[in-house]
Amino acid sequence: MAAFTHDARLGAGLGLALVSASSFGLAGSLARALRDAGWTPAAAVAARVLLAAVVLAPIALVQLRGRWGLLRRTAGVITAYGLVAIAGCQLAYFTAVTYMEVGVALLVEYTAPVAVVGWLWLRHRQRPGRLTVLGALIAIAGLLLVLDLLSGARASLVGILWALAAMVGAASYFVLSARREDGLPGSVLAAGGLLLGGLALVAAGALGIVPFAVSTADVAFVGFTAGWWPTVLTLGVVTAALAYAAGIAATRRLGSRLASFVGLTEVLMALLFAWLLLGEAPRPIQLVGGALILIGVVVVRLGEPVRAPEPAPART
Repeated sequence: MAAFTHDARLGAGLGLALVSASSFGLAGSLARALRDAGWTPAAAVAARVLLAAVVLAPIALVQLRGRWGLLRRTAGVITAYGLVAIAGCQLAYFTAVTYMEVGVALLVEYTAPVAVVGWLWLRHRQRPGRLTVLGALIAIAGLLLVLDLLSGARASLVGILWALAAMVGAASYFVLSARREDGLPGSVLAAGGLLLGGLALVAAGALGIVPFAVSTADVAFVGFTAGWWPTVLTLGVVTAALAYAAGIAATRRLGSRLASFVGLTEVLMALLFAWLLLGEAPRPIQLVGGALILIGVVVVRLGEPVRAPEPAPART
């Protein structure tokens, strides 16, 4: 009976993790299509995160259970999470996909675990082992192939820099979400960060700090068009709210370590959606590079110390 319960919990966790990864993987293609329809990256990110905040707020309020003092004590963490790990990361990624292919931008962003290892080494003196270093080198080699620089192909420097900025934001997510000592529920951190990040982007747009424009024009995909509002609704509800909720539930069933492995399928889903919706078929050398990046990240994670499973917030 216990084995059956464990298997059912594992199966449910794997299913939720795949739903989360697939939902996140759809975001880049929708953002690119909205950009082509007249939306700026800041407007698309703001719509996405504010819609997700509205959907997740009731869940967060239930888990908070009136502990308003906890919000005051963790205000700094929520602020950093909202401005850097959510708004900054997504704005950088959505901007990157306006200069380069969706799959390439996401693969660059997914070198974030390697950056986290470097940060922990420099900041906390957690020296990586040989397996971790090997994984980092494999991922860097894969990154070079994904960017297709060795063949002499032209690459957008601006796009690469924005994708690297998204990588920094993603790395900040991992660092901030690893905090356990303050007792902040994952849904509260996610909802608070989403709300703060969305409002910050709206304010920045109103002040003219970042370009902020929306459009009511139809959104064009390969073979069909869609209205702007169902596209934006999908971007907020499916690629953010559903992705966060499923990711949190999956992590609590699988533990952060196993859930992070399954989460790597987001890259593959992003490539698939970009191919189906935007017609962006990856080149063979980029497929090889993408495989190396995924292998490198997996090797890096295998080289890290094994910890007991703990709940953690979902990805940005």
